[in-house]
Amino acid sequence: MTATPSPSPVDEAAGAPPGDTAGKAARLALVAASGAAFLSILDTTIVNIAFADLQESFPDASLPNLTWVITGYAVVFAALLAVAGRIADVIGQRRLFLWSTSLFVLASVVSGLAPNLNTLIAARALQGVAAAGMTPSALGLVLTHTPPARRAVAVGVWGAIGSMAAAVGPSLGGLLVDVWGWRSVFLINLPIGLAIVLVGALGLATDPPSGRTLPDPVGTVCLGLGLGGVVFGVTQGSDWGWGSGSVLGLLIGGAVLSAVALLLSLRHPSPAVEWQLWRSRPFAATNVTVLFFGAAMYAYLLSTLLFLNAVWGYSELKAGLAVSPGAFSAAAGAVVVGRRVGQDRQWAAALTGAVLFAGSCAAMFFLLDNERHYLSLWLPIGIVAGAGIGMALTGISNAAAASLPEDRFASGTGLLMTARQVGGAFGIAALAAILARHSVLADTGYLQVFLACAAGSAVAAVAAVGIRGRAA
Repeated sequence: MTATPSPSPVDEAAGAPPGDTAGKAARLALVAASGAAFLSILDTTIVNIAFADLQESFPDASLPNLTWVITGYAVVFAALLAVAGRIADVIGQRRLFLWSTSLFVLASVVSGLAPNLNTLIAARALQGVAAAGMTPSALGLVLTHTPPARRAVAVGVWGAIGSMAAAVGPSLGGLLVDVWGWRSVFLINLPIGLAIVLVGALGLATDPPSGRTLPDPVGTVCLGLGLGGVVFGVTQGSDWGWGSGSVLGLLIGGAVLSAVALLLSLRHPSPAVEWQLWRSRPFAATNVTVLFFGAAMYAYLLSTLLFLNAVWGYSELKAGLAVSPGAFSAAAGAVVVGRRVGQDRQWAAALTGAVLFAGSCAAMFFLLDNERHYLSLWLPIGIVAGAGIGMALTGISNAAAASLPEDRFASGTGLLMTARQVGGAFGIAALAAILARHSVLADTGYLQVFLACAAGSAVAAVAAVGIRGRAA
């Protein structure tokens, strides 16, 4: 008797047994999309760890110029997400995914071989362009190729892989920097990226013609510049001063251009922004929820590493290892929501996750201090916080997918990810503003950041109630 092989998580998410050729496209789409999520998140966390080594390699560069290695990527990524999602639904998700992933690999190699800081900054901005195209098209591929009944599981697996990248990123980054230097954190993307491109090129069929035209070029340019201006202004507010002409110009100009893009989209037959998607109350609620949750989450992820390093005196590698259990619990939370929570209860998963995360951040504010209490306080709180992150993000993503028509998967994903990135920019700006009023070595500023994270996540929990229901 021949034993029947047990299905892997990928097979289960695809809704097909291992030998079923009908489910092959779904499995390969999930593998490729999960790999892209791993790559983009790994790159972000690794680069943060490499910042100190970058300072040693470019001693003549000012700190504001060095931060462009991180800021340039984040601003371009946030500015182009909505545009890229819109384009993916027109030219084909597979095509944009392969182009973007290939460009990401190329930009990573240029970053790793950069002879000077200006080249590195330009290559990082190019990485941001590529990541913006890669992210919505990747999730769009999963949603398109996976049967509706299995999409929640697939999104859970996709989110879990991203959480695993967050788990290994700080520790792997610290190890790579210690052994080979900062260039290795970019060059490691080469083998991973090539494997993803190979899977996508050989395993996924070409998208059928969409019959749709490219979005309004004027609206598209206004949207990209507008979102980029807002994110850049928020990012630089603490350094340049919130009342400075440069910051006000970026914020006001960005808001005006974004409004122009929305107004043009109301009348254009091929709009830059699929504003009709916001007519669905659940989808609009997911955007509001992820905006506030993203602000809390991004501030939390950075402030925990800074707290461990500056207040408790952990090395970069030790701090990375210390936060890893929370990232693993985030992966577990994502899988549980994907597999065990019904589609009509995803809003409840988002609400529960946001409440758990808010409670964990509040516990850090009330319980942590200069004394090291890793096993008794930090570890259990971090595990609960991670589980909350995994549950909330998966619940939000699944609820958004359920409210989208299938030919708008990438567009809707792009809008959702844009809201998360914009929220993240506000969260980091709030972190910088709070820490600027305190000594970087004192615990007071970080504890106030944790309290702000708790407040942001609590607002997200309230907004998650609005997700309940189905798209019109």
